[in-house]
Amino acid sequence: MNRGKVYLVGAGPGDPKLITVYGLECIQNADVIVYDRLISKELLKYARNNAELIYCGKLPGKHELIQEQIHEVLVRKAEEGKVVVRLKGGDPFVFGRGGEEAEVLVNHDIPYEIVPGITSGIAGPAYAGIPVTHRDYASSFAIVTGHGRAEKGTDTVNWSALAQGIDTIAFYMGIGNLSHICMKLIEHGKNPQTPVAVIQWGTTSSQTTVTGDLKTIEETVRQNNITHPAIILVGPVVRMREKIKWFENVSEVVVSE
Repeated sequence: MNRGKVYLVGAGPGDPKLITVYGLECIQNADVIVYDRLISKELLKYARNNAELIYCGKLPGKHELIQEQIHEVLVRKAEEGKVVVRLKGGDPFVFGRGGEEAEVLVNHDIPYEIVPGITSGIAGPAYAGIPVTHRDYASSFAIVTGHGRAEKGTDTVNWSALAQGIDTIAFYMGIGNLSHICMKLIEHGKNPQTPVAVIQWGTTSSQTTVTGDLKTIEETVRQNNITHPAIILVGPVVRMREKIKWFENVSEVVVSE
């Protein structure tokens, strides 16, 4: 049987120009592209005219294709001899379930490659003028899933380690859980006045950034109608935004719709 190959490709954080050269080449050469909701649709314009485009985006609480079905699509198309690109927002291995998909491909003896992408927890802050590490403010950085809820038994975060041992924390998928995140950090020893930034639609022309601290950010987010998708960044580096924010001044020039 002539088996194809699957490329698990990171599309980057939003701005289509931030995809890697190799990631773009994969899109251009694909027979099938299985893509997520948060990728820039601009990238699909680089696909071949006869490429098959399969949408598998998942809204919070809604699933166009559940993960098992995505696995089935990747396997089936590769077994048909197709070159398949699984196009994911950000990086395939940062909350992208790329590891699960790679494992399925191994189990079916299907060749694959991982093509890293820029993750939003670094790129969003950078566009907001916030370096996630800084010699004077932060020598450690953590990326954390932000949607775990204690009442559902899904909060597996080591809050004590985060609050006491990490200088900069980026929470993904946490905007609906912001109150719990702030409460837990304070409860485990984080200063309530620790700066916080929330960055919505990072690196795109719709990017919006608000700042506050662990005590005030929830109200600021509410007043500014900040919703998913957004990165929550906690740490002293947030103070750098006041001085080095740059994106608002040049967004009309550098960002593609």
